[in-house]
Amino acid sequence: MAIAPTPAAPELIVEPGGAVPGPESHGSEEASGHWPSAGAAYFALFAIILATFLNFFDQTVFGMLAQRIKADFQLTDEQLGFLGGPASIIFYVLVGIPLARLADIYPRKLVLAGGVVVTSSIMVLGGMAQSFRQFIGTRMFLGAGGSAHAPAAYSLIADAFPPKKITRAFALLQLGFIGGTTLGVYFGGKLVVASAGWGDVRLLGMKIFGWQWIMVYMGLGGLLAALLLLYTKEPARKLPAGKSSELPADASAGRRLVTFMGFDALQAINARRAVYYPMFGALALSAVETFGLAFWRVPFMMRTFGWNEAQIGSVMAPMLLVSNLAGILLGGIFVEWLAKRHKDANVRAAAILFGCVTVCAILSPMMPTGEASLAVMSLGGVFGLAGAVPQNAAIQRIAPPEMRGQVTAFYLFMFTFFGAMGSQVVGSVAQRVIGNEADLWKALVLTAAVLLPLATLLMVRAIRPYCEEVERLEAEGR
Repeated sequence: MAIAPTPAAPELIVEPGGAVPGPESHGSEEASGHWPSAGAAYFALFAIILATFLNFFDQTVFGMLAQRIKADFQLTDEQLGFLGGPASIIFYVLVGIPLARLADIYPRKLVLAGGVVVTSSIMVLGGMAQSFRQFIGTRMFLGAGGSAHAPAAYSLIADAFPPKKITRAFALLQLGFIGGTTLGVYFGGKLVVASAGWGDVRLLGMKIFGWQWIMVYMGLGGLLAALLLLYTKEPARKLPAGKSSELPADASAGRRLVTFMGFDALQAINARRAVYYPMFGALALSAVETFGLAFWRVPFMMRTFGWNEAQIGSVMAPMLLVSNLAGILLGGIFVEWLAKRHKDANVRAAAILFGCVTVCAILSPMMPTGEASLAVMSLGGVFGLAGAVPQNAAIQRIAPPEMRGQVTAFYLFMFTFFGAMGSQVVGSVAQRVIGNEADLWKALVLTAAVLLPLATLLMVRAIRPYCEEVERLEAEGR
């Protein structure tokens, strides 16, 4: 339930006395030929929204399947937690940053399409897994395949839309997240319950459980998004004069390897560690709780209140839809209000909203009814999404433009890597500390009460150095 990074444009930075750019026409910038046509830009945005929607839809539905996976593969809570998180980032640790580098040096539409093809194919294979180990194998490659999606998508959109239209573009991109999570919960719950009547099937000597066909169909659907991405127009990169995302042709092999592995971006981050490190740390701690709750909320509702997946989806989906829309509205209003008073509005807003999320995350599992628990959980989602854009915008504001994709990748790496540990952490706490499956709610309360206050304190520590960094950039005319 903590704040999750979401797309934020490099230009979407609110400063004192200024307003967020409004959705206006391309104007003279488009007429001068510096930007793609509106039709080409929105077609690319639509394809990215579809790919993002399918990504979050797949993740959400997989979470809805958690209890079925546990029963049919006879897993412990700890094994289920490992499958839901750490398994998906084993390869991501090795290739996540280098693959994100591809977004800085190759056509981003090819990077996006290739990633979708890989993840869709692996999703199909996951639907045919015959053992716990095979399931782990598919989840491992799934995380690696999708590691370049966000950096490539952010970079392409930032170069496809002029500053006056960038706010609208990134607001529309939220439809992928909102649609994937809400429809994934609603239809995913119904599909999981319906799959119980499909029965097991023998295919080429393999036993396919009914619910596994859901994964097969989701994987095949992703290929459509890949095809659309191939037909998008690659926009020209907008880099400052004298800057380039590519190395000189005579650069040594060692130098190329260092750059490709992201060490240049890591050096830039370390140079501003006073602001980057607290933000990265806060993100890491909150991500553990965010992903942990997202994966375990369905088993929690089933074990604590006796609901099935269809009931959970029917109640949770409209709540998520309302909370997501309210979060976007609240985030814009709150950050603009703070920006009139503080140079550090982005980080200050994120810190305040971290605190609000903390309260909701602790209270939600302790509610007396399922409806009340989901309502408080959704309220936490309002605060989480409200703080997501300024949190990400703060990183974009201080990231060097020539390596923005890699810096963003490191930032998202913290969220993805530590977030993937969330399901494992909650599963281990539930099994080894709590010791009773029916008391899963206690594990959720304990992890939230430990991790989120620490995350909030770290974000508070980042406020002052971020303000100093903004002042330095302003002094340089940036």
